[in-house]
Amino acid sequence: MLYMIGLGLAYSTDITVRGLEAVRKCKKVFLEGYTSILMAADKESLEQLYGKEVIIADRELVESGSEKILEDAKDDDVAFLVVGDVFGATTHTDLVIRARELGVKVECIHNVSVMNAVGACGLQLYKFGQAVSIVFFTDNWRPDSFYDKIMENRKIGLHTLLLLDIKVKEPDFKELMKGHLVYEPPRYMSVAQCCQELLEVEEKRKQGAYTPDTPCVSVSRLGAADQAFNAATLKQLSEYDAGKPLHSVIMLGHQVHDLELEYLLEYANDKEAFKAAVRKDQEKR
Repeated sequence: MLYMIGLGLAYSTDITVRGLEAVRKCKKVFLEGYTSILMAADKESLEQLYGKEVIIADRELVESGSEKILEDAKDDDVAFLVVGDVFGATTHTDLVIRARELGVKVECIHNVSVMNAVGACGLQLYKFGQAVSIVFFTDNWRPDSFYDKIMENRKIGLHTLLLLDIKVKEPDFKELMKGHLVYEPPRYMSVAQCCQELLEVEEKRKQGAYTPDTPCVSVSRLGAADQAFNAATLKQLSEYDAGKPLHSVIMLGHQVHDLELEYLLEYANDKEAFKAAVRKDQEKR
């Protein structure tokens, strides 16, 4: 049996009771280690809780060498642990499909993810549209496909959850060209960098999906004891230090309910200015 188990967002103890029981009976335990991280736990704390060795599954193992995981699951119980919920990334859906093709039984044990926990900021979950991923720009790669999805969401009054890029165990290509396999230090996109990229793309596209004055919410360390939110304009957040990772950003839709606004004002440094920015943005629908 392959157990796909969500771990939640921050702590080793965020795993469900059913998930923990499954882990403890498994012969091998893999931890997917490249789409997200537990902010308040590490490999050692997980091993202490589970009483088992935890094998870090990097992108190469999951996407190219999944046979190793699935072969073990044919005859034994194997746990595949995912930060957040089991289906927080398309990679995990693909793993289940490959397991079915090999005749491996799969059981999924779900948990909270950023997709629902983000409601803690006060915005109503049913008013979110398509979530989009924002990747690190490079000198010659500055993708802007997210722009159209944000525009679609805002046209019909829906909020947009922006999921920020992380880079874990990425090869240093300069060293690779010299024949040395060296990995870059982990990098986690910040709120400020995300918003700077958004502003750059709007300056290039000039289609009015949003402006520097568009109201947004920054999300820091969601699910941890020190989680924090900041309600401000896109321009203000492009200069904001949101603290330790992980971060997300929400761009508000043109239709903000009075209860949502009242809740968000708790996180605004200048409540009247933020309220005015929301009202002005709503006039554009």
